Amino acid sequence: MTRQKAVFLVDMESFYASIEHVENPQYDGKPLVVSGDPNRRSGVILAACPLAKKKGIRNAERLYEAQQKCPDVVVVKPRMQRYVDVSLEISRILGTFTDQVEPYSIDEQFMDVTGSQRLFGIPHDIAVKVRDEVQRITGIRTRIGIGENKVLAKLACDNFAKKNKSGIYLLSRDTIDLDLWGLPIEDLFGVGRKMAVHFRNMGIRTIGQLAKTDGEHIKKKFGLHGQVLWMSANGVDYSPVTREAHAKRKGFGNGMTLPRDYVKKEEIQVVLLELCEEVCSRARKAGKMGSTVSLSLNGASYVEKRGFHRQMTLPIETNITMELFQAACQLLNRYWDGFPIRRLSIGLTNLQSDQNWQMSLFNDNESRDRLSQIGYTMDDIRHKYGKVAIQRASSLTKASQLLDRSKKIGGHYK
Repeated sequence: MTRQKAVFLVDMESFYASIEHVENPQYDGKPLVVSGDPNRRSGVILAACPLAKKKGIRNAERLYEAQQKCPDVVVVKPRMQRYVDVSLEISRILGTFTDQVEPYSIDEQFMDVTGSQRLFGIPHDIAVKVRDEVQRITGIRTRIGIGENKVLAKLACDNFAKKNKSGIYLLSRDTIDLDLWGLPIEDLFGVGRKMAVHFRNMGIRTIGQLAKTDGEHIKKKFGLHGQVLWMSANGVDYSPVTREAHAKRKGFGNGMTLPRDYVKKEEIQVVLLELCEEVCSRARKAGKMGSTVSLSLNGASYVEKRGFHRQMTLPIETNITMELFQAACQLLNRYWDGFPIRRLSIGLTNLQSDQNWQMSLFNDNESRDRLSQIGYTMDDIRHKYGKVAIQRASSLTKASQLLDRSKKIGGHYK
């Protein structure tokens, strides 16, 4: 007997805010938001509980705007380590139903339960069991979209499961013309504000209108992204649910928003070196080197938008911090004209194994090998004793952000 293909997208409702409500009974019945520190330009809403959302508060809006809508809202600073721990616990719970669990984000996970139906029943029954088990153990309410593939599960969750009482919805390719195609084009996963404007200018106002448009025309106009959106509108997705989905990285990057305007090159370089250290450390941990270096800077002014994103290719792949830093400084010197900096980021792409070193006829290969080994040794020390156990002298200056960043996960305090 052929089992029905069944993929879940499990979404944790108001994840950060729900954890705070569960673990702090004194907030029960009160509107609550999780927000970054407003004194460090990160005062935006990361998560709002359903009660806060009823007051008109939305994720990603400024904290002061939320407080104007709801003066008595409870504001809680994020505890990222706790949220990561709960997310991992939910992954463990999902793993008791299937070994095919793929984290999509900290609060969303895909499951392929096709092979679990003999043990746990039809897909809807499995979804009920998953929902109830997660809530029993963690106190977190989940919404579950069910589909024959990942995009249908995601669309089912976002557009239907989040809006019904049970928190569960099945979206089938056989019924998408009735269930999905009448929705506005903005409700299609992957369609942002700008893309929605492009579609509407073409007369495409609903998901169904996109689905019925010639796919080659959409691909020609918008490239691969357009083709993926057209496939999504038709409920087509060939990507499997797999635990190794994020194993093959295309690159490593890191960036940060600065606590104040940086206008001196030497101060920018201090933070840039620290970001290069993090990027190279992550590359070394993954056993990779890269040859393409990218630098992005964003200006501090909200009135005059300033910034750039530039890249260069190195003659030899590297994961040596100082080599990445020297390349980043070249880009800084070439393209930065002195405007105040609010955010900067560094990237390393075009990866290959760190076991395949390219020898040079013109450079000191022995010295380069020593620099590489120093990087791996510093990684070992930091892994054992902490990120600030060994530092560069520049990280002792006022411009440094190393100590503050060591206290954070994902840009927020642990």
